Amino acid sequence: MTSLDRRIAGLIAVGAAVAANCQPCLRAAVSMARESGAEVKETVEAIEVGKSVRACAASEMDRFASSLDVAVPHPQSGASGRCGCEP
Repeated sequence: MTSLDRRIAGLIAVGAAVAANCQPCLRAAVSMARESGAEVKETVEAIEVGKSVRACAASEMDRFASSLDVAVPHPQSGASGRCGCEP
């Protein structure tokens, strides 16, 4: 799977789960990290990193959305059951 040890991989997964707003992922990642030897302090730090990434991404998306020219027609969203972005 990876050359990272399970503790580090678990901590990365904790931060990624927070950034992705995935509660079930976070529960699983915290369990994996803790079972693999991550300390509570490390887990809390990984959560804080994820929060920081999520906040930055949301801020950038808000800025991007505000910059769009809403007069330009966009592909119809939902026609294929998707949001309109390319797969």
